[in-house]
Amino acid sequence: MEVMNATETDTTIPADLMADAQFVAECVAAGKPIPPEIALRVQKRAERIRQEVLAKHGVLDIGVPAIREFRGELPQP
Repeated sequence: MEVMNATETDTTIPADLMADAQFVAECVAAGKPIPPEIALRVQKRAERIRQEVLAKHGVLDIGVPAIREFRGELPQP
């Protein structure tokens, strides 16, 4: 895999990834199960990406604080 510098942006989706995404979408739309080999391939790819993001950015704990800020204080019982 080629490494890009911080100023480069590659928006091209690899053909194999697009094919898997399309196939999964078609299975979901048709209510068909996703074949185990494709599900495993997608899960492995997602885990690799998750690990890359975690290594680059650390834990991104933004959801709960944002919801609490939006919601405001809860009434006390």
